[in-house]
Amino acid sequence: MSSTGSPVTPLVAMVDSARLGGPHGLAEAMQPASALEAARLALLRDLQLAFRKRGQLLQPLAFFVMVALLFPLAVSPEPARLRELAPAVLWIGALLASLLALEFLFRDDAYDGTLEQYALSGQSLTSLMFAKTLAHWLLTGVPLALMAPVVAMSLGVVAAPALAGIVLAVGVGTVPLSLIGSIGAALTLGIKRSGTLLSLLTLPLSLPALIFGARATQLAIHGAPLLAPLELLGALAVLGITLAPIAAAAAVRISLE
Repeated sequence: MSSTGSPVTPLVAMVDSARLGGPHGLAEAMQPASALEAARLALLRDLQLAFRKRGQLLQPLAFFVMVALLFPLAVSPEPARLRELAPAVLWIGALLASLLALEFLFRDDAYDGTLEQYALSGQSLTSLMFAKTLAHWLLTGVPLALMAPVVAMSLGVVAAPALAGIVLAVGVGTVPLSLIGSIGAALTLGIKRSGTLLSLLTLPLSLPALIFGARATQLAIHGAPLLAPLELLGALAVLGITLAPIAAAAAVRISLE
């Protein structure tokens, strides 16, 4: 993709020329890109590639729905009982569904050399890792948040305010899940069949998001104010945005050496 005798072109070359092709991409590849523009292009690239693999894209959602549909078969089908257990079902399902997509976060790019091009491009690898993590959240966290009310209704939650609160809680809570997962995915990048190790690394770190998210969902179901747990989830998200891309970039550099 890039010659060894000249500096690696900015990320546009990797995105438009190597992946998408076309004269427009080749023309843009010759222009210098800022860190923000490079991150935007990396985000668009990941979104476009994800929609080419729709089976992989739908797998976390299908798992999330299956967990909710099978859970009532293992416990009492009474609506009151299911409503009490709904926060736990929603958040355990969301956490495990998010993990399903994490294994592919950096793997394909490591295999085809894209991550190495990112590291050599002269752009901020931290911002590129943040862009890839944002793509993971948009493709996994947002669909899970939109699907959560449907899953909640199958568990006996019918009040409209409760459903809106559930969407908000899952949407905010999956941000730290994606950020924490990006660190685990980067650390296990060079390991074959790393799914088990990835889970062991990320699940303990995801417990605060799981606890606060389940509490926010429980308060939403009971019609109580849920601002306090949402603020804690937001604080986790801000902390993750600050630290996780730096840690992921460092782990990727180590894996590439």
